[in-house]
Amino acid sequence: MQKTDFGGFIRELREKKDMPIRKLAHELDIDTSTLSKIERQERQVNLQMIPIIARVFDLDYKKLQVQFLSEKIMNDYGDADFLEEALNTILKTMKVKQ
Repeated sequence: MQKTDFGGFIRELREKKDMPIRKLAHELDIDTSTLSKIERQERQVNLQMIPIIARVFDLDYKKLQVQFLSEKIMNDYGDADFLEEALNTILKTMKVKQ
């Protein structure tokens, strides 16, 4: 399975907006080398960065978070034998808590 590249997606957004890496790094409260590693998929975006990225690039927060979580789950667990069963169990548990 090929991993999806959320960091590359961020780099594309930044470049389309002609935004220097230092400016986005400042918004995310990280240093430029960390952002550079995220864009090269050497480090991962964390969930707390998603609302900031959505705001900076005027993206729908919900869609961006769903994309991030979907890619993270697939990258981390996409090859697991029982992923679908595990996800269904999570959904059932979430429904019970609501």
